Amino acid sequence: MHRLLVLMTLLFSVHAGADEAVVPVVKWTLLDQNDKAYTLDDNAQVLLIARSMAAAKLVNAAVEDASAGYLESRRMVYVADIEMMPSLIKVVAVPAMRSAKYRILLDRDGRVAKQYNGDRDSVQWLTLKNGTVVQEQRFTDGAKLKQAVAEHAQP
Repeated sequence: MHRLLVLMTLLFSVHAGADEAVVPVVKWTLLDQNDKAYTLDDNAQVLLIARSMAAAKLVNAAVEDASAGYLESRRMVYVADIEMMPSLIKVVAVPAMRSAKYRILLDRDGRVAKQYNGDRDSVQWLTLKNGTVVQEQRFTDGAKLKQAVAEHAQP
């Protein structure tokens, strides 16, 4: 009877652990501000998501002075959710984004950003390992975001 109880406990533990298993990030493809496609892959280490103009300004403040390719060299991917942006504003804003020295992936219909359950008030920082989210942070302060980006170095 004791063995049966131990066996059942082990089976239950394995089953419970399976329910809490880390789920890999679903791969997606978005166009950047220059209409070049990017597909998320396992090399990405950080996913930055901005769901509002205020959050996008935080990202810009954090990387605007950096050299071209700064985010890419750190294996960081920046997604701007522009679904809620009025069409008239998009007509002006998207071409203006082309002057940025960093890649901005445009989530025009919000389908990618919605997967990560963030908010519109902060920049969501998702640390990825082998295509799986292992940590989440939120930033509402541009200086702190800039410091975090600067301190992030690829292994």
